[in-house]
Amino acid sequence: MIIYESTKEEFIGDVVNEILVDRLYDSYQEKIGRTSKAEIRSWENSLQRMSNVMQDEDIPNDASVAIEFNIPNTSKRVDFLVAGNDGNQDHVVIVELKQWESVEKVSSREGLVKTYLGKGIRKTTHPSYQAWSYAALIEDFNENVQEQEIKLKPCAYLHNYRKVKEDPLTDSHYKDHLEKAPVFTKGEIQKLRSFIKKYIRKGDENELIYQIENGRIRPSKSLQDALNNMLKGNEEFIMIDDQKVFYEEAFHLALDAINKNKKQVMIVEGGPGTGKSVLAINLLVNLIDQGLVTMYVTRNSAPRNIYSTKLRGDFKKSHIDNLFKGSGSFTEVEENEFDVLIIDEAHRLNEKSGLFRN
Repeated sequence: MIIYESTKEEFIGDVVNEILVDRLYDSYQEKIGRTSKAEIRSWENSLQRMSNVMQDEDIPNDASVAIEFNIPNTSKRVDFLVAGNDGNQDHVVIVELKQWESVEKVSSREGLVKTYLGKGIRKTTHPSYQAWSYAALIEDFNENVQEQEIKLKPCAYLHNYRKVKEDPLTDSHYKDHLEKAPVFTKGEIQKLRSFIKKYIRKGDENELIYQIENGRIRPSKSLQDALNNMLKGNEEFIMIDDQKVFYEEAFHLALDAINKNKKQVMIVEGGPGTGKSVLAINLLVNLIDQGLVTMYVTRNSAPRNIYSTKLRGDFKKSHIDNLFKGSGSFTEVEENEFDVLIIDEAHRLNEKSGLFRN
């Protein structure tokens, strides 16, 4: 789902004519329902800055622009996208927008920084990591991106942040993330323009934003291969005795349900240490290998954190963590959006919970 879509020329016109906030608000109300103009106006400064960035004659007027793309199966939203072609290849540039003014390095954690959020200094993901992880998530699960070989190019733009000497934002601690998704700050508008123009030299002739928004959800071959390789080399997930028996029953029940378009439920009972989670992880990996959109769900975060860590190995954190969901992650998903849900400690689930009882 996308809140706003236009060409570069139309986007700049909406900003100049001061109607962008109204268009965003109307679209948000129609598609999501819960928002306020005050919330939308909080984006106005960032979008004004992006309008300034896009006012470059070498960025084609018919390049596509999208704002607030909700990544399917998640609550994550991509702030700003620009789509077009470099003359040979279709590209979509992903821009993560931040209004931060200061950052502290977190040396003891991978991919985290400290900044002022929610009336206090808090740990959060580095903007480059965030932008890259969103691109990786789309690549892992969007069939159109995979089959049409649409290249995603993430970056971050901190338009209120002025770099200093030995700046924590670009410290060598974040080198890997910065290489995957460069970060641009106040005073670097020309560098950001150059980054966009490197990939967007011609307009969006293939309706790339539409392709991404309407791409069927399907795990990519690279994700399938990586998961299989990790499972094969991990003795903790080898199934023995009854684990293998129940695994085969559950695996074929899931395939049969998909083939017959008939929902099925299987409950596996057993006390702590009986291997239910080993069974669940094997099902997760092997059902994904069959091309099924499969998620591992628990109400509590502890099991998700333990098993995502064990399974991760050398694979990037976001690829694996995106397969593990909390039970409150499904309040806004479409009907039949998932093929299989593997639920740990299902007896602990509530029908409704949270502030909105949804």
